Amino acid sequence: MELLTVKDLTKKFKNVEAVKSVTFSVRKGEAYGLLGPNGAGKTTTIQMVTGLFPPSTGTITVGGIDMIQAPKKAQGLIGIVPQEIALYQNMSAKENLKFWGRMYGLSGPVLKERVDEALDLIGLADRAKDKVSTFSGGMKRRVNIAAAILHRPELLIMDEPTVGIDPQSRTHILDTVRRLNNEGMTVIYTSHYMEEVEYLCERIGIMDHGQFIAQGTISELRESIGDRSRIILLFSHEPNRQQVQLLLPDIHDEDIQWNEGKLTVFHKKPQEILSELVQQVTKAGAQVKAVEIVEPNLESVFLHLTGRSLRD
Repeated sequence: MELLTVKDLTKKFKNVEAVKSVTFSVRKGEAYGLLGPNGAGKTTTIQMVTGLFPPSTGTITVGGIDMIQAPKKAQGLIGIVPQEIALYQNMSAKENLKFWGRMYGLSGPVLKERVDEALDLIGLADRAKDKVSTFSGGMKRRVNIAAAILHRPELLIMDEPTVGIDPQSRTHILDTVRRLNNEGMTVIYTSHYMEEVEYLCERIGIMDHGQFIAQGTISELRESIGDRSRIILLFSHEPNRQQVQLLLPDIHDEDIQWNEGKLTVFHKKPQEILSELVQQVTKAGAQVKAVEIVEPNLESVFLHLTGRSLRD
C-alpha cells in the first residue's frame, strides 16, 4: 500500500525547469532513499512533497490526502528533518521540543509524554535541561529529529541529517532512523553518504538534472550496470584522452569516465584487462600513480548513471 504517491511533478522558476515530470511512490512502512548530485532537484522535490512549494503541474497524495487540495491535513501526516538546524539556541532541549510540540497542537500530559519519549529515543534525556547552544553539532541534529517525530507522523522526511557531525552522533542517528522504520514509520532519506542509504533503505530513486534517471532496489540497480567493477587510475600526468579512446577499442565509450587526474573504467573482469589498460594509457602519455579496483556497489551505479560521484 502506497503512503506517498507523486505523479508527473514539475516545478518551473521563470524559465528554469527545476523538476521535470517526476513520478514515484513510497510504500507504507518503507525506507526510501532519494539520491542525486547537488542541483539535481532533490530539495525542490521534497519542498513540494511537504507542501512548502506548490508544484507547477502534477499531483501529490499523502495517506490518501491530496497535498494541493488539503495541504494542512496532508502536512499533519509528515515530519520533516531539514538540513538546517531548526532550534532556538538559548532554549534547552526540552523547551525546544515543548515549543515544537505546541506547534503540532500537543499540550498537557500528552505533550510531556511525547517530549520525554523523544528525548529518550535520541539518547539525550540526561541533557534535557541544557541549552542547545552547549550541544555539539551531532547532538543538535538529534534534537532536530526529536522535534520532527513528536506528533508521531506517518511519513518522516530527512534531508541530509548527518552532514558535518561526529561519527558517534552519526551512528546514533542511523540507529534511531532504523528503529523508527522497524517500528513502522515510513522514511524518505536523502544523503551524500552512499553507505547510509545502503544501510537504511530498501528502494532508491536517483535524480539528475531535475528528473528520475533510475529507481529500484539496491540489487536491481546493481544489475543495471551488469555487476561491473570499477578500475580507477589516478595520474600524476594525464594522458591524451582521445588517444586513450583509440587504444581501447574493446571498451565502449559509455564505460569510460574521465575526471581531472582520474580515469574510471567499468568492466566485468577487471583483473583480465588491468595490465593492458595500464600499458595503453602509458603509451598515450600517462604517468600512473595509483590503481584501484572497486567491486560493484551503489556508488558504482550512481557514477555510471550520472558521470559523477554523489559528493561532486
